Amino acid sequence: EMWLSRQMKAPAPTADADLGMTTITGDSVGVVTRGEVRALPVYGPGGYVWMPESGAAVLVIKGGPGGEEQCVAGQQALIPEGMGPGEVYLFSPGGNSVYLRSGGEIELRGKVRIQGSLTVNGEPYAPCES
Repeated sequence: EMWLSRQMKAPAPTADADLGMTTITGDSVGVVTRGEVRALPVYGPGGYVWMPESGAAVLVIKGGPGGEEQCVAGQQALIPEGMGPGEVYLFSPGGNSVYLRSGGEIELRGKVRIQGSLTVNGEPYAPCES
């Protein structure tokens, strides 16, 4: 009887990762790895919200006793030419980007809309009167 109870133990939790291709985007993300899986949650660093595009190469992390718990953890991306160590580049499919350079420079591309107050060198910004 003791032998039988040892044989019926639940398998130990495992962790695995796969590269997949997104098939569905929105509130419920679908990804094809070895087969299609739907309704996967998408995770990112704190304060960062991202929705993968359809057809994007994404990292799928699998966990739980049989690897049945899955989530999308990131997207395979091309590193911009000349990007340095420690630099951060945020971009969207429309060509908008925020590039934090290691020398203290910030590059913004696209239409910039500011909601709230803006200070320049510690002074409130006031547009020039013409």
